Order: sequence, then structure tokens, then C-alpha cells
Amino acid sequence: AYMKWENLLSLKRQGDNLKRLRSEQDETRVGFDVDYDRIVFSSFFRSLQDKTQVVPFSKTSFVHTRLTHSLEVSVVGRSLGRTVGQHILKKYPYLNQIHGFQVNDFGSIVAAACLAHDIGNPPFGHSGESAIGDFFKIGDGKKYRLELTKLQYNDLCSFEGNANGFKILTESKTGSPGGLRLSYATLGAFTKYPKASLPNQPTNNIKDKKYGFFSNQFNFFDEVSNELGLKINQDNFYRHPLAFLVEAADDICYTLIDFEDGINLDWIPEEYALEYLVKLVKDTIDKEKYSKMGLKSQRIAYLRALAINILINEAVNIYLENEENILNGTFDKSLMSVSKFKAQMDSIIDISVDKVYKSKEVIEKELTGYKVIHFLLKTFTNSVINWRNDEVNAFDELALECIPKEYLNRNTDLYSSLLDVSCFIASLTDGLALEWYKKLS
Repeated sequence: AYMKWENLLSLKRQGDNLKRLRSEQDETRVGFDVDYDRIVFSSFFRSLQDKTQVVPFSKTSFVHTRLTHSLEVSVVGRSLGRTVGQHILKKYPYLNQIHGFQVNDFGSIVAAACLAHDIGNPPFGHSGESAIGDFFKIGDGKKYRLELTKLQYNDLCSFEGNANGFKILTESKTGSPGGLRLSYATLGAFTKYPKASLPNQPTNNIKDKKYGFFSNQFNFFDEVSNELGLKINQDNFYRHPLAFLVEAADDICYTLIDFEDGINLDWIPEEYALEYLVKLVKDTIDKEKYSKMGLKSQRIAYLRALAINILINEAVNIYLENEENILNGTFDKSLMSVSKFKAQMDSIIDISVDKVYKSKEVIEKELTGYKVIHFLLKTFTNSVINWRNDEVNAFDELALECIPKEYLNRNTDLYSSLLDVSCFIASLTDGLALEWYKKLS
């Protein structure tokens, strides 16, 4: 194997001078638990409570926001990590005997990475991401193309929530050097796509599907990957083995959860739903218990819980069968894509796409979001550029008032300024973005 677990589980944090040994950690709160806590208390995590997962009007009490989704993914990730960790410690006893790693460490790393997995996502779901990219690709931001390098311009044109997440977690702000200063193990597990936005080589390898850091974050990612042993050569990296579990936890949750929301909203008929969920859980269902459930939401929640368990076991089995290939970087798919339940998961997603993602409400939200983001980007980039050139007018002053100081830096290049404005827009909640749109237009 090329990667080694004792490096992959590094407790190192940005700016450390001393080595952090697992055997010297305080068992009541190991460094990986500290990661989880720091994410929970960060303002970026809090703002996920007003970011749409899929269904916009959270007026109805039970649909998921990005916040509840992230919590659920972290719970599933913790189970995946612990179960896999148990087997890994059995297989490589020295990890425990010499280094002191415990089963729960694997769960804590995966749970923390899962908790943060959506922290960089813009308002208005996925349309928010494409709206930022399109602003630079075909919108008003096209005019900056010639002033940027190819790589810089591509970062903006294919704006990526994952890369923004890495920036949020690791970038120094005034007064807090190194951002949240998470352990390198958690940052590694967080990075599903360990590459820059170029070269854009569409390989069949899952780790190349998107990108994981902006070009001005490359040096720090490079440092993290050196510590973890992920570096292959100049700009080629292995994916951290635990990132496969983070990805699986997300896949399991969003497959079942958007479906569940759709059923509870009456967008997907119950009998239709039952057929698909029962296919997944037919071997573990307690028929008697099930037949006594009076409420639709109870029945669906029961089936969904069974389905999550089945898929967790499935993900663990696939992981353990392929552990050596995962460690030497040759396993190149997502875990759930080789699952024997792939067909069932695909049909559940197809129904969600049809009934939920393509519903009038969701499409309207995406269109609004698109318009709002283009307007705000145009307004704020113009004001920031005028500020950089000392040509600020009264309207610019108003706009600049809205931008927190940490996103305004005079001594950076044009790329960093444009990226900062984009990341600032990405940090807004759905509600705030709408409010400012109304205020400024």
C-alpha cells in the first residue's frame, strides 16, 4: 500500500510546531472531537439553517435545510467510520498498540468531515453554484477574463462549493490564523476532489469529478497532503481513504431524505414510495410493527431508517472488500456506485428528480436564486473594483458597507478580490441574499 494509516490519521493543525501524538491526547476530548466542535460553533455552519437543501419553503415544518442534512450525514458518517475503524484496527494492530488510535477516532474524523461537507455551498441550492460560475463565464464578469490567468478564470467560471468549503475551513482571517485550524486528517477526509480546477481532465476516476481547492489555496493543500501522504507528484494527489466514507454518507442521505421530504409534502404518492423503499428493506422489515403504524410520516420514517441501516452495512462491506485498493489509490469509484442496491437507489433518485427537483416550487426558487446572485455579484464586484481603483461613488459606499471587512483586502491581486466577493455571496443565506437584492435594486 502507498498510503499509511498512521499518516492519514494525523492530528497536526496549521501552524503547529510540536508533533501531536495520539497517545498523548486527552481521552475526554480527542483532537478529532475538537474538529467537530469547532465546526458546530462556527458562524458558517450556523448559517446553513437558512440555506435550502432542495425544497425551498421551510414554512412547512419538516423539510430539510442544509443544516439538518449536514447533521444527518454526520451521524451516518460516524457509523461508517466506526465500523470501518474496527476492522482496520484488527487488520493493523500496531495502529492501536504503537500509536494509540481507537475505533472512535475513525468515526470522529468522518463525522467532522461530513458535518462540514456543505459549509461552502452558496444560497439557493445547486443553482447558486452555477449562477456564480455563469456570472464569470457568460455574464457581466466575462470582462475580467483577460486580466486573469487561465487557472484563476476557471476557478471563477466553475465556482465550486467544495473548494469554498476548504477555503472557509483553512483560510487565515484577521485574528484567527489558519481559519478553524482543523486536524489535517479531517481536512483530508473533507476533500472529496483533491485537485485544482485545471487541468480539467474528465477521467473516470471519481476523485476528478469536480475540484477541491481554489488555486490560491494550493500551497496549503499541498502541505496537508504531504503530511497525510496523499501526494503522488507535482499536482496529483490521492484521495484520502476516509473521503470515500464521507461521500457514501452524503449519497445515502440525500438519496433517501429528499425522497422522504417529497412524500411528506405529498409530492410523491405514498404507495409509489412504499414499493421502492420496501424493495430495499424487504429482509429486515418487522411486518407486524409496520402494520400498526397509524401515520404516513411514521411509516416512511421507519422504512427510511431501515434503508439507511442497510446502505450503511453495504457501504462498509464494499469498503472492506476494497480496502487495499483504496489505500494504494487504485479504487476509482464511489462506494455506492458499485453497490448491489445501485438500481434501487437510482430509481429513488429518478422519482425525486421528477417529483421534487423539477417541481414548480423548486424551479421557481432556482430561477429567483439565479437572478439574485447575478445582481449581487454585479453590484459587489463593481463596487470592490472601484474601491481598488479609488473611484468609489455613493452607491458603492453603500454596497461596501454590506461586505464584512475580512472579504475586503486591498493588497491582493484582482483574482483574490473577485474570489472573495464570490465567496462572500456564497456565504449569504437564502433570506439575506433576497433581502439585499430587494434593498439594493
